Amino acid sequence: MSLMKKIGIGILLLFLAAGILIALNWTTINRLKTVNTLFDEDKIVTNFSSMDSAFLHHDLKIGTPEPWEEDIRPIPETVTIQGEALQLSDVLKELDTTALVIIQDGKLIHESYYLGTEKDDLRISWSVAKSFMSGLYGQAIEDGLMDISKPIEVYLPELIGTAYEGATVANILNMTSGVRFNEDYMDPKSDINDMGRVLGLGGSMDKYTETLTERHYEPGTVWQYVSIDTHVAAMALRKVTGKSLHQLWEETYGDNLGMGKAPYYMTDGYDVAFALGGLNLRTRDYAKFGQLFLQGGEWKGEQIVPADWVADSTTNHSPNVHPIRGTGYGYQWWVPMPQEGPNKGDFFAVGIYGQYIYVNPSANIVIAKNAADREFTQTQSNGQHSVNLNIDMFRSLADEFRKRSQTKKSLEVSTRCLISTTVKLTPATIPEGTDVDVMVNEAVKTLMRTMDAIKYEGDHNFRFQEAQSEVLDDLKNIFGGEVDWKNFGSEEITQELREEVKMCIANG
Repeated sequence: MSLMKKIGIGILLLFLAAGILIALNWTTINRLKTVNTLFDEDKIVTNFSSMDSAFLHHDLKIGTPEPWEEDIRPIPETVTIQGEALQLSDVLKELDTTALVIIQDGKLIHESYYLGTEKDDLRISWSVAKSFMSGLYGQAIEDGLMDISKPIEVYLPELIGTAYEGATVANILNMTSGVRFNEDYMDPKSDINDMGRVLGLGGSMDKYTETLTERHYEPGTVWQYVSIDTHVAAMALRKVTGKSLHQLWEETYGDNLGMGKAPYYMTDGYDVAFALGGLNLRTRDYAKFGQLFLQGGEWKGEQIVPADWVADSTTNHSPNVHPIRGTGYGYQWWVPMPQEGPNKGDFFAVGIYGQYIYVNPSANIVIAKNAADREFTQTQSNGQHSVNLNIDMFRSLADEFRKRSQTKKSLEVSTRCLISTTVKLTPATIPEGTDVDVMVNEAVKTLMRTMDAIKYEGDHNFRFQEAQSEVLDDLKNIFGGEVDWKNFGSEEITQELREEVKMCIANG
């Protein structure tokens, strides 16, 4: 065979081998390409609702969907931020909001979607997933499988010799592990971006943790945000339960919360869940997780997450607050600081680019928000960090709905008193089969609808007095001709009836 023919065959074989190699790695190449353009301005919104098209993932199973009970109502046009009234629509726009869901008293009172997104989009959680992982710890602790005061190497001996050796599980959950880890998302050479490439290329997240050998602080002494801590915590949880995070998530949340669409976890190349940021759910279903924690871990009469763990994990344990945001940190939950005033007891989960679950027990409010905010690390137009702007917005909304709820309760009491006093002081009787609770609820709905129209929609033509007249008309229809309703005008009601109603209201 001539030399030229041998060279020709050799080149052909090289091309053939290269072709096979490219074909075998085309998915990996595409995945890496997507990772590198994931946050591009013209792609970020679509990417955040379709992560399964680019990343390895594991579909999660759910039980029978149970939609939220709805009580849709107007929301305030303005929010108070640092003492200044701002247009809510402007704030949501600046934060590149894609979805906003508000729950009060266990009912869906508002939902809106932006930038072309839709209700059933499965949106990436980013670090909101950390709080889901934390919730899974509760049962393992209650079952005696885990003691978070013990060093991590008790459960993960493979971490002996790494920066994690000596850190307790509690240190790791609280992000006071002391491990040196660069969390700068804007630095392409940072640890967080190195980790992202491991995930995108189908490597092993477990093995990646073993490469972290440098310590920045002694464990437990300084709080610093280290995302890989969450993966280490999840490794320990998997070890002691003998189950994957997928299984634990399905048994705890998927089977119980009645989510509306099956979510998924992004995974590494070994089907290990990306615990620190890989959940993808509908915004409505993020709110269900928040509602679970608002209810102390109870759902429809069943304790899904132990109440003690709910309380402990959402309490600030960090030795120092965030240097810029001033927030505290529990066990994978954030805590606004200081904890005082009407919003005392609130807590939240947050993911990069503007993902939130905000829980306010005093207002009985849960707010779930998704976004594609490429400026989430930058100072906002009012001088705040985006996290502080979001929390101030949530707190302002909670304040407004708290006041509304208090007004509603007051109206319920006064309406019930009006009915009972009418029966007591007049010949009126409540007809057999009449449900007083229904009477009260319908009357209060009428009054609240009017108040909302005046306050939130600027409709001052429909006066509150007109609504009161409408309520009295309803009562007239119920009591029929048994009462001389001429004496029930707002200015003509008898003094005895006035005093009786006042006394009834004062007694609640």
